[in-house]
Amino acid sequence: MTGTISSRDRAVLRAVAAGRCELSAKLGGLLAVDGIGISDQFVGARLARAGLIATGGGPGAVRLTPTGRALLAA
Repeated sequence: MTGTISSRDRAVLRAVAAGRCELSAKLGGLLAVDGIGISDQFVGARLARAGLIATGGGPGAVRLTPTGRALLAA
C-alpha cells in the first residue's frame, strides 16, 4: 500500500491521527479537517476502502485503523 498512497493521502492520515478529522453531516458525509471539507471529495472513501481509516458508521470522529497507524509509522 505504501507505493500507492499519495502525499495528500498521507497528510490526511496524519490529520486523522491528530484527531482533526470527522465525517461532516453538513458536508453530506464527506471528510473534513478542522471543520473544513477536504478538496479531494473521494479521499475519505479511498482511505476507508484501503482499510486505513474507520468511522462509527455515521457523522463524527474518524480514526486510524491498525493498518493506517502502521503505514504512518513506516
